[in-house]
Amino acid sequence: MGRVLVHTTRRVAIVDRLWFYTKRCMRIGIVMLLCSVLGCRRPVAVPPFVTFLGAWWLQPDDQPQAEREFQEFTRKTGIAIQQSPIPNTLFSSLDPPAQLDLLRKVLHKGESAPDILGIDVIWPASLADDLVDLRPYLSSEISSQDSNLVANYTVQGKVVAIPFRTHVGVLAYRIDLLQRYGYSHPPKTWDELESMAARIQAGERARGRKNFWGYVWQGAATEGLTCNALEWQAAEGGGRVVEDDQSISINNTHAVRAWERAAHWVGRISPPGVVSYRETDSLNVWNSGNAAFLRSWEWADHMARSGKSPMQQYTGLTSMPGDGRGQVSALGGYGLAVPRSSAHLQEAIALIRFLLSMDLQGARVPANQLPRHFENLPRVLQPPDPSGLRSQQIRLVSRPADLTGDRYQTVTEAYSQAVHSVLTGQKTAPDAAAELEKRLVQVTGLRTAPPPARK
Repeated sequence: MGRVLVHTTRRVAIVDRLWFYTKRCMRIGIVMLLCSVLGCRRPVAVPPFVTFLGAWWLQPDDQPQAEREFQEFTRKTGIAIQQSPIPNTLFSSLDPPAQLDLLRKVLHKGESAPDILGIDVIWPASLADDLVDLRPYLSSEISSQDSNLVANYTVQGKVVAIPFRTHVGVLAYRIDLLQRYGYSHPPKTWDELESMAARIQAGERARGRKNFWGYVWQGAATEGLTCNALEWQAAEGGGRVVEDDQSISINNTHAVRAWERAAHWVGRISPPGVVSYRETDSLNVWNSGNAAFLRSWEWADHMARSGKSPMQQYTGLTSMPGDGRGQVSALGGYGLAVPRSSAHLQEAIALIRFLLSMDLQGARVPANQLPRHFENLPRVLQPPDPSGLRSQQIRLVSRPADLTGDRYQTVTEAYSQAVHSVLTGQKTAPDAAAELEKRLVQVTGLRTAPPPARK
């Protein structure tokens, strides 16, 4: 009996020990399970990404191609692209001053700021303090760019953006109407444009098209008029308002003569309402078939290859006219910049390098989509010209944003309003130029001087 009790006691002790170890193992297992659920494991690496703000210049037809490029970049590099929370449609609906103000606010958001910006060619001096100098990172890409274009994105020796979408002023012309009236080439001078526009307009109206006009352009007192008027006066030797030597040159006889010439067009070869036209207004007249010539830039290139304009098969492109000693086109477009607050600098540089390489490969615009009718286009006009007709001699005139910085908006508003007052007959050209000169001296504090002699 005693032996049975001893054996029984031993069994109970063994069972107790087994249950103790079982409970201990269960506790360890539960702890391990909780660790796996609650994140005690090694953290999973977050894939690299870059935030891009600034594809508002894309036409709707270009969006699919842009998305394919972004996907290809991610496939090759493993770097994801996040679109900025600011919709492109919202940004593009704003006028340039409001766009610039919005960008300034975005750049000061710290960690939530984007990694890449698309900036207008007139903004570098205004945003320079918030942007990275790209020269140390993209020296070979910068050296392969046109030096005159790079200069527009250079502030105090720092390349704060690299040219990406370069636009230049172009003259769209009706190929069929030039042939109908016996012209073998589009106009190269303003005199030629006036005579050709007047003759075609008279002929088309005689055929029953009473709303037909010879030349449509952008005459509202906005940035579009600044670009138009700079082309007029630069072609006449009237300078670019503020010159490289920091002098105000606007009050000169060449600029006055150019403004007077344009005022003469209103109601004669251009509709009376042209003084209120913006880009879309002039394009609407063109697409209705009621104009022989149109001043434009990326609009004309896009519509000539998109196939969606009723005038697609009749549209030719050439440089803006000059005075017989050379043709002049205004410079526009966008560059790619990296904010100093970017948390993904290397990824941003990689995306910029990739996008530039796509341009060099001509992947963005297949040759079979290019317009067939090029005539004497500027060298920097994109896309590349397979016809070989592009001239290397067309001069580009840039707006004086690089020279006036944050004061540029005041300068351009004063300039466009002065020109507009001449177009509408409110002021004479000499009076408007003299008053504008005084205003710009007040705004900038710069001295006055004649424009430099043309070479």
